[in-house]
Amino acid sequence: MGRVVLVTGVSRDLGRRVALSLVSDPDVDRVVGVDVVPPRGDIGAVSFVRADIRTPVIAKVIAREDVDTVVHMSVIASPGASGGRGAMKELNVIGTMQLLAACQKSETVRHLVVKSTTAVYGSSSRDPAMFTEDVEPRPARAGYAKDAQEVESYVRGFARRRPDVRVLMLRAANVVGPLVESPMTSYLRLPVVPTVIGFDPRLQFLHAEDVVEVLHHAVRSEVAGTFNVAGDGVLTLRQVLRRLQRPTVSLPPAAVGGLGRVVRQVRLAELSPELVTFLTYGRGVDTTRCRTELGFVPRRDTAAALEDFASNLAPTLTAPDRVLGAAERRLAAAGRGGGHRPFVVPGGPRG
Repeated sequence: MGRVVLVTGVSRDLGRRVALSLVSDPDVDRVVGVDVVPPRGDIGAVSFVRADIRTPVIAKVIAREDVDTVVHMSVIASPGASGGRGAMKELNVIGTMQLLAACQKSETVRHLVVKSTTAVYGSSSRDPAMFTEDVEPRPARAGYAKDAQEVESYVRGFARRRPDVRVLMLRAANVVGPLVESPMTSYLRLPVVPTVIGFDPRLQFLHAEDVVEVLHHAVRSEVAGTFNVAGDGVLTLRQVLRRLQRPTVSLPPAAVGGLGRVVRQVRLAELSPELVTFLTYGRGVDTTRCRTELGFVPRRDTAAALEDFASNLAPTLTAPDRVLGAAERRLAAAGRGGGHRPFVVPGGPRG
């Protein structure tokens, strides 16, 4: 008898693609997708159940469907995607707590795979060259990183209470791809990209297709534990923006944060304080354990993942003066409309 896999967050693109990937697995009998809204794309043979993991109803779904494997993908990075920071935290933390409570009561669940993030490590000038899974993350103050740390804490508690369940957490680097919508990809799509003056952070990327593959691999694996997942290699932010052909403007950190409030108003991107800190110091993670213990190597390295992301991205470096002028006018208008002083983009483009 094959597995019955439940995938949370199936209405979002990555969750839907993971569910579709698992449907084709000969060792999987059924895939049940759960979310509060129906998926936007085709889900083929995936059985969709409209349910909110923040409520006890998720326990009934797991019991009724005889689920033995849970893939948790409902930890989201963007407040805009969930209706604000309060709703985001509730979905991430309360939703995970309810899901784990349901798994703990279940007599059938034997495998739990959780998509986490390298954001749990944070970013600072005191960071090691590369984070390994054994490094204890510094407590985050707010935002997505704080939610992810709380989620991981609850998952570890569940693993202690249910040692009979194989628990595997994947800390994924920034996910990119032509269809990926996230704070990082929205930032990279800006017509003029603000950078923190005096800093050139290190970045790692993971292609969306590799996320799907590693989650599928994790379901089939018998390995437990926590694993960093990222494409091989590191690029600096300047290298990234040159490859994307985006003009840039260098600003002090506070000014980048101020600009973030304006671009949120015009719905261009979400430059949270957490993202600004990351764009200052960057982050690097060691993926040795993923390769040697989990047995997974992403098909695309960091550079190749970025290249595919850029494949349908119109370059703006060819007309920097026009782009800078248009961005300045749009941001200034937004600043006046929101009661802020008009923001003026200083300086000019750099390579």
